[in-house]
Amino acid sequence: MHPRLAWRGAVFAAGERALPEETPVAITYNRVTHAVMMATPEDLHDFAIGFSLNERIVITADEIQELEIVSAPKDSVELRLWIAETRMEALDHRRRNLTGAMGCGLCGLDSLEEATRPPSAVPQGLTLTAEAIAAACAALAPAQTLGLVTRAVHAAGYWTMADGMVAVREDVGRHNALDKLAGALARRGETASAGVLVMSSRISIELIQKAAVMGVQILAAVSAPTLLAVREAEAIGMTLVGIAREDGFEVFTHGDRILGPR
Repeated sequence: MHPRLAWRGAVFAAGERALPEETPVAITYNRVTHAVMMATPEDLHDFAIGFSLNERIVITADEIQELEIVSAPKDSVELRLWIAETRMEALDHRRRNLTGAMGCGLCGLDSLEEATRPPSAVPQGLTLTAEAIAAACAALAPAQTLGLVTRAVHAAGYWTMADGMVAVREDVGRHNALDKLAGALARRGETASAGVLVMSSRISIELIQKAAVMGVQILAAVSAPTLLAVREAEAIGMTLVGIAREDGFEVFTHGDRILGPR
Protein backbone atom coordinates (compact mmCIF):
# COMPACT_ATOMS: atom_id res chain seq x y z
CA MET A 1 0.00 0.00 0.00
CA HIS A 2 1.19 3.51 -0.81
CA PRO A 3 -0.11 6.78 0.67
CA ARG A 4 -2.20 8.91 -1.65
CA LEU A 5 -4.33 12.05 -1.56
CA ALA A 6 -7.65 11.70 -3.42
CA TRP A 7 -9.79 14.56 -4.73
CA ARG A 8 -13.43 13.46 -4.67
CA GLY A 9 -16.64 15.22 -3.72
CA ALA A 10 -14.88 18.61 -3.92
CA VAL A 11 -12.55 17.75 -1.02
CA PHE A 12 -9.19 16.02 -0.51
CA ALA A 13 -9.03 12.83 1.51
CA ALA A 14 -5.90 11.02 2.67
CA GLY A 15 -5.69 7.28 2.21
CA GLU A 16 -3.74 4.43 0.65
CA ARG A 17 -3.69 2.73 -2.73
CA ALA A 18 -2.33 -0.69 -3.68
CA LEU A 19 0.13 -0.34 -6.57
CA PRO A 20 1.74 -3.09 -8.65
CA GLU A 21 5.45 -3.76 -8.46
CA GLU A 22 7.54 -3.17 -11.58
CA THR A 23 11.10 -4.43 -11.60
CA PRO A 24 13.86 -5.19 -14.14
CA VAL A 25 13.84 -8.86 -15.09
CA ALA A 26 16.78 -10.26 -17.02
CA ILE A 27 16.42 -13.50 -18.98
CA THR A 28 19.66 -15.34 -19.62
CA TYR A 29 20.39 -18.50 -21.58
CA ASN A 30 23.51 -20.45 -20.66
CA ARG A 31 24.62 -17.33 -18.71
CA VAL A 32 24.29 -15.03 -21.75
CA THR A 33 21.81 -12.17 -21.30
CA HIS A 34 19.11 -12.23 -23.96
CA ALA A 35 16.47 -9.80 -22.70
CA VAL A 36 15.94 -7.25 -19.95
CA MET A 37 12.35 -6.15 -19.42
CA MET A 38 10.27 -4.35 -16.85
CA ALA A 39 7.81 -6.83 -15.38
CA THR A 40 5.68 -7.63 -12.37
CA PRO A 41 7.77 -10.01 -10.22
CA GLU A 42 5.10 -12.70 -9.89
CA ASP A 43 4.75 -16.04 -11.71
CA LEU A 44 8.32 -15.67 -12.97
CA HIS A 45 8.73 -19.41 -13.54
CA ASP A 46 5.79 -19.23 -15.93
CA PHE A 47 7.26 -16.09 -17.51
CA ALA A 48 10.62 -17.72 -18.22
CA ILE A 49 9.05 -20.79 -19.83
CA GLY A 50 6.39 -18.91 -21.75
CA PHE A 51 8.81 -16.30 -23.09
CA SER A 52 11.16 -19.06 -24.25
CA LEU A 53 8.32 -20.85 -26.05
CA ASN A 54 6.64 -17.80 -27.55
CA GLU A 55 9.94 -16.37 -28.81
CA ARG A 56 10.76 -19.79 -30.35
CA ILE A 57 13.97 -20.11 -28.39
CA VAL A 58 12.80 -23.62 -27.50
CA ILE A 59 10.08 -25.66 -29.15
CA THR A 60 8.89 -27.50 -26.04
CA ALA A 61 9.31 -26.77 -22.34
CA ASP A 62 11.25 -30.04 -21.99
CA GLU A 63 14.12 -28.42 -23.88
CA ILE A 64 14.76 -26.16 -20.89
CA GLN A 65 17.33 -28.18 -18.98
CA GLU A 66 17.40 -26.01 -15.88
CA LEU A 67 15.72 -22.85 -14.62
CA GLU A 68 16.81 -20.72 -11.67
CA ILE A 69 15.29 -17.49 -10.34
CA VAL A 70 17.98 -15.34 -8.75
CA SER A 71 17.63 -12.06 -6.87
CA ALA A 72 19.91 -9.38 -8.29
CA PRO A 73 21.02 -5.90 -7.11
CA LYS A 74 18.53 -3.02 -6.80
CA ASP A 75 15.51 -5.32 -6.43
CA SER A 76 15.99 -6.79 -9.92
CA VAL A 77 15.63 -10.46 -10.85
CA GLU A 78 17.56 -12.76 -13.15
CA LEU A 79 15.88 -15.74 -14.76
CA ARG A 80 18.68 -18.17 -15.56
CA LEU A 81 17.86 -20.84 -18.09
CA TRP A 82 20.07 -23.56 -19.49
CA ILE A 83 19.27 -24.96 -22.94
CA ALA A 84 20.95 -27.40 -25.32
CA GLU A 85 23.95 -26.10 -27.25
CA THR A 86 22.12 -26.55 -30.55
CA ARG A 87 19.37 -24.22 -29.33
CA MET A 88 21.94 -21.78 -28.01
CA GLU A 89 23.72 -21.72 -31.35
CA ALA A 90 20.44 -20.94 -33.09
CA LEU A 91 19.78 -18.18 -30.57
CA ASP A 92 23.20 -16.66 -31.15
CA HIS A 93 22.53 -16.73 -34.87
CA ARG A 94 19.41 -14.61 -34.45
CA ARG A 95 21.52 -11.82 -32.85
CA ARG A 96 18.69 -10.39 -30.80
CA ASN A 97 18.85 -7.90 -27.94
CA LEU A 98 15.38 -7.25 -26.55
CA THR A 99 16.09 -4.48 -24.04
CA GLY A 100 12.91 -2.46 -23.58
CA ALA A 101 10.26 -1.13 -21.24
CA MET A 102 7.33 -3.22 -20.00
CA GLY A 103 8.02 -6.22 -22.22
CA CYS A 104 7.93 -4.24 -25.45
CA GLY A 105 7.32 -6.99 -27.95
CA LEU A 106 9.56 -5.82 -30.77
CA CYS A 107 12.25 -3.73 -29.04
CA GLY A 108 15.78 -4.19 -30.32
CA LEU A 109 15.12 -6.66 -33.11
CA ASP A 110 17.99 -7.23 -35.47
CA SER A 111 16.07 -6.75 -38.72
CA LEU A 112 12.76 -5.75 -40.25
CA GLU A 113 12.35 -9.34 -41.43
CA GLU A 114 12.51 -10.55 -37.83
CA ALA A 115 9.93 -7.96 -36.76
CA THR A 116 7.45 -9.22 -39.35
CA ARG A 117 8.31 -12.92 -39.14
CA PRO A 118 5.34 -14.94 -40.41
CA PRO A 119 3.83 -17.17 -37.73
CA SER A 120 2.61 -20.63 -38.57
CA ALA A 121 -1.03 -21.18 -39.46
CA VAL A 122 -3.11 -21.95 -36.39
CA PRO A 123 -5.11 -25.17 -35.88
CA GLN A 124 -8.62 -25.44 -37.27
CA GLY A 125 -11.88 -27.08 -36.19
CA LEU A 126 -12.96 -25.12 -33.12
CA THR A 127 -16.41 -23.52 -33.17
CA LEU A 128 -18.16 -21.76 -30.28
CA THR A 129 -21.42 -19.91 -29.89
CA ALA A 130 -21.49 -16.15 -29.52
CA GLU A 131 -22.78 -16.71 -25.99
CA ALA A 132 -19.67 -18.77 -25.18
CA ILE A 133 -17.38 -16.01 -26.43
CA ALA A 134 -19.27 -13.51 -24.27
CA ALA A 135 -18.94 -15.82 -21.25
CA ALA A 136 -15.20 -16.17 -21.82
CA CYS A 137 -14.75 -12.41 -21.99
CA ALA A 138 -16.91 -11.82 -18.91
CA ALA A 139 -14.88 -14.33 -16.89
CA LEU A 140 -11.61 -12.41 -17.20
CA ALA A 141 -12.23 -9.34 -15.04
CA PRO A 142 -13.37 -11.24 -11.90
CA ALA A 143 -10.26 -13.44 -12.16
CA GLN A 144 -7.85 -10.48 -12.22
CA THR A 145 -6.85 -10.55 -8.57
CA LEU A 146 -4.01 -8.03 -8.94
CA GLY A 147 -5.94 -5.91 -11.40
CA LEU A 148 -8.95 -5.63 -9.12
CA VAL A 149 -6.74 -4.21 -6.36
CA THR A 150 -4.40 -1.98 -8.38
CA ARG A 151 -6.27 -1.13 -11.62
CA ALA A 152 -2.82 -0.96 -13.19
CA VAL A 153 -1.96 -4.30 -14.82
CA HIS A 154 -2.86 -6.27 -17.93
CA ALA A 155 -4.21 -9.81 -17.90
CA ALA A 156 -4.26 -12.82 -20.23
CA GLY A 157 -6.63 -15.70 -19.58
CA TYR A 158 -7.45 -19.04 -21.18
CA TRP A 159 -11.08 -20.19 -21.13
CA THR A 160 -12.69 -23.44 -22.29
CA MET A 161 -16.28 -24.67 -22.45
CA ALA A 162 -15.44 -27.63 -20.23
CA ASP A 163 -13.50 -25.87 -17.46
CA GLY A 164 -14.31 -22.17 -17.68
CA MET A 165 -11.32 -19.91 -16.92
CA VAL A 166 -8.44 -22.37 -16.79
CA ALA A 167 -5.65 -19.91 -15.96
CA VAL A 168 -5.06 -16.15 -15.72
CA ARG A 169 -1.74 -14.33 -15.50
CA GLU A 170 -1.18 -10.60 -14.88
CA ASP A 171 1.64 -8.15 -15.46
CA VAL A 172 2.34 -4.48 -16.06
CA GLY A 173 3.21 -5.51 -19.64
CA ARG A 174 0.59 -7.17 -21.85
CA HIS A 175 3.26 -9.20 -23.66
CA ASN A 176 4.58 -10.41 -20.30
CA ALA A 177 1.09 -11.41 -19.18
CA LEU A 178 0.68 -13.52 -22.32
CA ASP A 179 4.10 -15.13 -21.91
CA LYS A 180 3.25 -15.97 -18.29
CA LEU A 181 0.01 -17.59 -19.42
CA ALA A 182 1.85 -19.63 -22.05
CA GLY A 183 4.25 -20.85 -19.40
CA ALA A 184 1.45 -21.71 -17.00
CA LEU A 185 -0.31 -23.79 -19.65
CA ALA A 186 2.93 -25.51 -20.67
CA ARG A 187 3.60 -26.49 -17.07
CA ARG A 188 0.10 -28.00 -16.93
CA GLY A 189 0.75 -29.91 -20.16
CA GLU A 190 -2.03 -28.02 -21.97
CA THR A 191 -2.18 -26.18 -25.26
CA ALA A 192 -4.32 -23.12 -25.99
CA SER A 193 -6.03 -24.48 -29.09
CA ALA A 194 -9.29 -25.76 -27.60
CA GLY A 195 -10.60 -22.57 -26.04
CA VAL A 196 -10.47 -18.78 -26.08
CA LEU A 197 -7.49 -16.57 -25.28
CA VAL A 198 -8.89 -13.46 -23.56
CA MET A 199 -6.85 -10.30 -23.03
CA SER A 200 -7.48 -7.03 -21.23
CA SER A 201 -5.53 -4.95 -23.75
CA ARG A 202 -5.53 -3.93 -27.38
CA ILE A 203 -4.18 -6.53 -29.80
CA SER A 204 -1.08 -5.74 -31.81
CA ILE A 205 1.07 -7.77 -34.18
CA GLU A 206 3.42 -9.23 -31.58
CA LEU A 207 0.52 -10.62 -29.54
CA ILE A 208 -0.83 -12.32 -32.66
CA GLN A 209 2.60 -13.86 -33.23
CA LYS A 210 2.82 -15.14 -29.66
CA ALA A 211 -0.76 -16.45 -29.71
CA ALA A 212 -0.04 -18.30 -32.94
CA VAL A 213 2.90 -20.09 -31.33
CA MET A 214 0.51 -21.14 -28.56
CA GLY A 215 -1.90 -22.60 -31.14
CA VAL A 216 -4.71 -20.15 -30.33
CA GLN A 217 -7.70 -20.35 -32.67
CA ILE A 218 -9.82 -17.60 -31.07
CA LEU A 219 -8.38 -14.47 -29.47
CA ALA A 220 -10.72 -11.97 -27.78
CA ALA A 221 -9.83 -8.62 -26.23
CA VAL A 222 -11.59 -5.71 -24.57
CA SER A 223 -10.03 -3.20 -26.98
CA ALA A 224 -9.70 -2.94 -30.75
CA PRO A 225 -6.90 -4.59 -32.73
CA THR A 226 -4.51 -2.77 -35.01
CA LEU A 227 -4.89 -3.15 -38.77
CA LEU A 228 -1.63 -5.08 -38.98
CA ALA A 229 -2.86 -7.49 -36.30
CA VAL A 230 -6.08 -8.01 -38.28
CA ARG A 231 -4.17 -8.72 -41.48
CA GLU A 232 -1.91 -11.20 -39.68
CA ALA A 233 -4.81 -12.98 -37.98
CA GLU A 234 -6.63 -13.23 -41.32
CA ALA A 235 -3.56 -14.71 -43.01
CA ILE A 236 -2.92 -17.43 -40.43
CA GLY A 237 -6.55 -18.42 -39.86
CA MET A 238 -7.06 -16.97 -36.38
CA THR A 239 -10.44 -15.61 -35.26
CA LEU A 240 -9.96 -12.14 -33.82
CA VAL A 241 -12.59 -10.63 -31.52
CA GLY A 242 -12.35 -7.09 -30.14
CA ILE A 243 -14.35 -4.44 -28.29
CA ALA A 244 -15.57 -7.17 -25.94
CA ARG A 245 -17.89 -5.39 -23.52
CA GLU A 246 -21.02 -6.24 -21.51
CA ASP A 247 -23.26 -5.44 -24.48
CA GLY A 248 -21.40 -7.64 -26.98
CA PHE A 249 -18.26 -7.77 -29.11
CA GLU A 250 -17.01 -7.31 -32.67
CA VAL A 251 -15.48 -10.01 -34.90
CA PHE A 252 -12.73 -8.93 -37.31
CA THR A 253 -11.47 -12.17 -38.87
CA HIS A 254 -12.70 -15.72 -39.49
CA GLY A 255 -16.14 -15.22 -38.00
CA ASP A 256 -17.22 -18.70 -39.19
CA ARG A 257 -15.86 -20.11 -35.92
CA ILE A 258 -18.48 -18.20 -33.95
CA LEU A 259 -22.03 -19.49 -34.23
CA GLY A 260 -25.09 -17.28 -33.95
CA PRO A 261 -27.95 -15.69 -35.89
CA ARG A 262 -26.87 -13.49 -38.78
